[in-house]
Amino acid sequence: MRGPDNNGSPGDRKKIVVIGGGPGGVASALLLASRGFDVELFEKQDRLGGRTGALEMEGYKFDIGPTFLMMKSLLDRIFEESGKRSGDYLDFVRLDPMYELRFDDEVFRAGNNTEDTKAEIERLFPGQGPKLDDFLKRERARLKQLLPAFERDFSKPSRALAPSLLPALPHLSLGTTVYDNLKKYFTDEKLALLFSFQSKYLGMSAWECPGAFAMLSYMEHAHGVWHTMGGLAEIPVALGKAAAECGAKIHTGKAVKQLLLDDRKVCGVELVNGETVLADTVVINADFGNAMMNLVPSDSLRKYTKKKLDSMKFSCSTFMMHLGVDCELDLPHHTIVFARDYRKNVDEIFTSGRASDDISFYVRNASVTDRTLAPQGKSSLYILVPTPNLDGDINWEEARSRYRALALEAIQNRLGIDDLESHIEVEKIYTPKTWSEELDVFKGATFNLSHCLSQLAFLRPGNRFEEFKNCYLVGGGTHPGSGLPTIFESARISSNLISDSFGVSYTKNPISL
Repeated sequence: MRGPDNNGSPGDRKKIVVIGGGPGGVASALLLASRGFDVELFEKQDRLGGRTGALEMEGYKFDIGPTFLMMKSLLDRIFEESGKRSGDYLDFVRLDPMYELRFDDEVFRAGNNTEDTKAEIERLFPGQGPKLDDFLKRERARLKQLLPAFERDFSKPSRALAPSLLPALPHLSLGTTVYDNLKKYFTDEKLALLFSFQSKYLGMSAWECPGAFAMLSYMEHAHGVWHTMGGLAEIPVALGKAAAECGAKIHTGKAVKQLLLDDRKVCGVELVNGETVLADTVVINADFGNAMMNLVPSDSLRKYTKKKLDSMKFSCSTFMMHLGVDCELDLPHHTIVFARDYRKNVDEIFTSGRASDDISFYVRNASVTDRTLAPQGKSSLYILVPTPNLDGDINWEEARSRYRALALEAIQNRLGIDDLESHIEVEKIYTPKTWSEELDVFKGATFNLSHCLSQLAFLRPGNRFEEFKNCYLVGGGTHPGSGLPTIFESARISSNLISDSFGVSYTKNPISL
């Protein structure tokens, strides 16, 4: 819906520049263009998506980053508030089972409906099945109470004291961890851990992740896990297409060099090619740490200096392999395998920063669902191993081949896939160093800033960026945090703040629980 200030001639329309074509950037471009703003988006790569982009090699297609779509309703809402339908742009598949979890020699299949999952719990953990109902009921109540904070901007610390947020306080479970909370539902330690792996979506350990994030598992079990045909990289492409239909100008292969500043006010951007683009407002959808170090003119930062960034906590990283193999594999769409000594593996990733011998890992075999990702009779594999970020004590030039061998060995020993290496036709490996050098991820921390209590809500970099006027942040480095659902919401919050600042009206749709 176009507001009154943007209904005049083209010269009267407010100009918005969006830096970065990740999901937050293109979602912002869509929302703002649909409200009548003059929007230009600049993406450094020759494709949209950022970490939610795609890599294509010799007939194989791989998602670079996210592979789970949770809370699909938040993506639907971006389209709906822009006068569009997500189903007109994307082909969604709800997965059943959602995923397979392996711990020691036990296999747990999380079903797409509660009764199937309860039966699976009861099969492996007799007497624990009915506790799933209590978990879903209480975590739904938690999400309902925390939604006002999830959808709110925290431009000022006083915003955290609003009366509407007071009912949420008991649901924050301050002083507890995800693992602590899950143990209240599931007394079997192993079962509690099977509901805890979602904390790694935030790049955190279940023994450190704030207790309120136990609701992440609820979101999956209540709302499902989705795949988009062609891979999740189709999501930013679809958002970009819809944004262009609403009038946004989408530029790929055009990198921004730095912000243009007039004292403490952002007035546009300078491109790497020397061109300058003036704007009434600039939206930054770039890795937060990288943006502070590279997009802001030197000596302009007062708060988020290099010293400040080094004092902040960042997520873990990942060792990742894209493999195109010349056969079909008897593996589900998603498989998560816990290290034999899981607690030790977690401590090595998050505490000591050391390489592991006993790894946890994830394999996506999306070709069983989506035949567009590989040639006929072949498979597109995505293999991910959580690792320390670049603050860890690992030389990745040396560790790269070691982790590759560990991953292939673990796939053989834990999943029963013999001699996978002989079937590999194409291969791409990402280490924390790759994330940093090729995809501009600060410290190789693939899940951005940590979600510890000292970096949540008003303690996280603001959607209305506090360093400069006319500057907004979207993506995993601002509120509400990393992961596709929260990134979509960051775009919505920032777009609403921009619209409010110019007196532009817009639609608001509630989140469906």
